[in-house]
Amino acid sequence: MDRLIYTSMSGAKATMQRQDTLANNLANVSTVGFRAELQAFRAVPVQGSGASTRVFALESTPGYDASAGQVSATGRNLDVAMKGNAWLAVQGLDGTEAYTKAGSLDLSSDGTLTTSGGLTVLGDGGPIQIPPNAAVSIGSDGTVSAQVGNAKPTPVGKLKLVTPEAPLQRGTDGLFRSADGDLPADPTARVQDGALEGSNVSSVETMVAMITAARQFEAQMKMLQTAEGNEKSAAQLLSMS
Repeated sequence: MDRLIYTSMSGAKATMQRQDTLANNLANVSTVGFRAELQAFRAVPVQGSGASTRVFALESTPGYDASAGQVSATGRNLDVAMKGNAWLAVQGLDGTEAYTKAGSLDLSSDGTLTTSGGLTVLGDGGPIQIPPNAAVSIGSDGTVSAQVGNAKPTPVGKLKLVTPEAPLQRGTDGLFRSADGDLPADPTARVQDGALEGSNVSSVETMVAMITAARQFEAQMKMLQTAEGNEKSAAQLLSMS
């Protein structure tokens, strides 16, 4: 069978995978702290006898878009937006340390500082506990203070903020981790309290990319139809001989 069928099929499959990535980005256009996943095609030469110029097209994900999202003021005392390349350390569901830009924080029933998704926020010394009925404030350096009644605010912990030197790796849980293990806290990292950083996904650019991918898929399917037509023509010529 003509290798055109296989090369066209691999191109169509890669385009479908690109559509999946783009659709996921578009679905998270309003997700706090979301980083758009990048897509790229990779050409892999076909092994074996035959034309050496033919290649398979494979979809690859080289990483994520590290550009910052828009910061919006919320006025909520448990919302923080990490400045620059600072990331907030949290404990993933697998128990490992992970990093996120989603700074919408909350309190669990036992007073533990968590993300809005229920993940434990890590401080320099571990999880941060808030006393009952306390008003919480977060300083620009990540210091968490609690005020009970008319007493003076008392520091109860400090958010663990890291500044990775190398790009992080996105996990299947949507959190980011370092290939070198847990990162040390960066004392110079800063946050903006009462604000959240939004997604860096451009809905317009993503929709245009989805239209382009759809047209690429149609072109690959037309090549499959061309290969089928060539096979029928060849079969007719052979039957006449």
